[in-house]
Amino acid sequence: MGSIVLPPPPARRRDALRAGDDYGVSDSPDWRDVDWLAHSHTIEIGGTPVNYVDVGEQGDHRPIVFVHGLSGQWQNWLENIPRFAEQRRVVALDLPGFGISPLPNETITIDYYGRVVGELCDRLGLAPAVLVGNSMGGYVAAEAAIDAPEAVERLMLVSAAGISQHVVPVDRALRVGKIMALSMRASTAQRRRHMARPALRHWILSMVVRHPTLLSPDIAFEGLVKGSGKPGFIDALVACIDYDFRDRLPEIGCPTLVAWGREDGIIPVRDADTYVDLIPGARKLIFEDTGHVAMVERPVAFNDALQDFLEYEVSPGELAGKSALRG
Repeated sequence: MGSIVLPPPPARRRDALRAGDDYGVSDSPDWRDVDWLAHSHTIEIGGTPVNYVDVGEQGDHRPIVFVHGLSGQWQNWLENIPRFAEQRRVVALDLPGFGISPLPNETITIDYYGRVVGELCDRLGLAPAVLVGNSMGGYVAAEAAIDAPEAVERLMLVSAAGISQHVVPVDRALRVGKIMALSMRASTAQRRRHMARPALRHWILSMVVRHPTLLSPDIAFEGLVKGSGKPGFIDALVACIDYDFRDRLPEIGCPTLVAWGREDGIIPVRDADTYVDLIPGARKLIFEDTGHVAMVERPVAFNDALQDFLEYEVSPGELAGKSALRG
């Protein structure tokens, strides 16, 4: 068993003065100008209705599928969907038990969620897609890339779970998870008001976000807090702790970018190195002075990095090497 790594302490409110001009600044087009309800759909997978948004046209570019993390929902990607939907089809889903997708009939596991994502790609005609997953969503996206490689053209793991939770005592992790879930069970109106107050915004989000006071109240609520307290939280937390796929990560055969916030307070940044070591040809990107949700904290820099990754040309030799490793 490896050693337990303590997360960096939360930043102080005054530390936000040194965060840089791009922290919390929305990219263009602005997500606030999108009629999201017009892009909302439901598909039944394994007997469970799965909510998703589907934006943009499927042309010559590979579609992107965004996968949220624990206590998240598709709105975690509000700052990212509009820019990429200008050139390609973009889908973001609520995993069963989160957002407005109900709990599934079967037990929540990481491999179950991986199958949901793979089937979504197949049923919607997205495969092979670019999968982008944050936290538990990265865990799920990587599982999908292993289980259904034909469905995944590229993979971006953003502060992905799947490595160090195996050295965290289960009872401690469950206790912390339950406390976080209970703290978010205020009404929707109350949570919106909390996000409008900088001091409360900092207190509630400081474990997840490096500089909460620099986020606008609407993205803090819509993009982060609104998805909390859903019925799948505890079961999904247990699933993250119980599942171990590290010995299967070398089977991933698509181009992979591992991105992390240097000051991630949830999953230690050193896990990025483990992913890079285990996934053939994977590359690493670190966002400085950034926490667990780089796509919300530094939307422009994150979107630029994803765009660069989409345009990255994989050499024939690199593809041949990956195919040989996959067997």
